[in-house]
Amino acid sequence: MAFVSEEEKTEDYLFKIVLVGDSAVGKSNLLARFARNEFYPNSKSTIGVEFQTQKLDINGKEVKAQIWDTAGQERFRAVTSAYYRGAVGALLVYDISRRQTFDSIGRWLNELQTHSDMNVITILVGNKSDLQDAREVSTAEGKALAEAQGLFFMETSALDSSNVAAAFQTVVKEIYNILSRKVMMSHELKKQDAPLDGKTVVLQGDENQEPATEAPKSGGCCSS
Repeated sequence: MAFVSEEEKTEDYLFKIVLVGDSAVGKSNLLARFARNEFYPNSKSTIGVEFQTQKLDINGKEVKAQIWDTAGQERFRAVTSAYYRGAVGALLVYDISRRQTFDSIGRWLNELQTHSDMNVITILVGNKSDLQDAREVSTAEGKALAEAQGLFFMETSALDSSNVAAAFQTVVKEIYNILSRKVMMSHELKKQDAPLDGKTVVLQGDENQEPATEAPKSGGCCSS
């Protein structure tokens, strides 16, 4: 969705990003750290769905990321379809200190692909990287899974904030870059398909002269 200001000609984009993963992997704290630079050591499990909007500057354009956080517990899965609808980006989160959360990634990825409207730019996030002594999933394992599934990958810590902003920014920048390329391609196709708004004039005196196209006197094909 884009809004164009006639005065400044700047574009606003609103991208829906979803946080996906088992309960207690730190999804809510990743969002709290990114959106408000806060961390809640005793945060309770999310009930239902919550979302926040965060502004980012990408290549001089203001981009708004609407980040949705949902409960990872099975009893809240009734919200699944509505949660994923319209999402263009996702953070697929596991806890590096709990292998079972990593083992669940395949199921979450399948759910994301089943219920989302389109190809969603996804980053695999190994959260709680501050818990090195309790690590059950190696960085290499995370990278290997991400490569196998065609995902971005990053380890984060909502506690000490390492890589939190970078993880969200990676997804938003990739969405923006893809959208920009599509817009440019669309404009190029329109230019190619646009009929020549003029008439052919044959210049006298030179039989080898190529026909010339006379430009319209007022307004081009793309004038606003």
